Amino acid sequence: MLDHILLGTNNLQLGIEFVAQRTGVHAAFGGVHPGHGTQNALLSLGDRRYLEIIAPDPAQPDVNNPLAPELRSMNAPRLVGWAAHPGNLQAFAEKLRAAHIAFQGPTPGSRKRPDGRHLQWQTLGLEDDASGLLPFFIEWGSDSPHPSADAPMGCALVHFAAETPDPSALAAKLKLLNLDLPVENGQDSRLRARISGPQGNLDITS
Repeated sequence: MLDHILLGTNNLQLGIEFVAQRTGVHAAFGGVHPGHGTQNALLSLGDRRYLEIIAPDPAQPDVNNPLAPELRSMNAPRLVGWAAHPGNLQAFAEKLRAAHIAFQGPTPGSRKRPDGRHLQWQTLGLEDDASGLLPFFIEWGSDSPHPSADAPMGCALVHFAAETPDPSALAAKLKLLNLDLPVENGQDSRLRARISGPQGNLDITS
């Protein structure tokens, strides 16, 4: 159900170059998130999955979004989360409610692409995301093309996993959410990804 992974950076152009230097593929500017203080660039990772490079939008300095100051304070690009697509988000919300899993949403979102086309989606976030190891959930609007369809191609996600000192607890949460994410034992809780490109591999962690 993986939809996209998010690579945070304090400067969008620097983030694009960081990825390009390692993979040989330049992500394309995707647009800004009005009211959220961020902007992005996108790179396809295959059918209906992509990398989103997300950075502060200098034109929105005072937006009340915790992610924006987190991005501004980064010394180097790193993973800041991932999104899964469970299908109908309202139906998924009902399943979570029945399982007594606390969440927020669904919340509508949109952005304008450089070509003028508007993308629309809905997102749902878990109250407890296991310190960022669990995703948020997204459903794209029926008239919105998936970003992977026309983002720059040539890269593939060859590995994506979570590391945690308590793999069994995280695996149980993933099973409850019907998510197929490899869980590895590690000293710290973090996400790890490897993206292959025509000029090499990009290894990133949260």
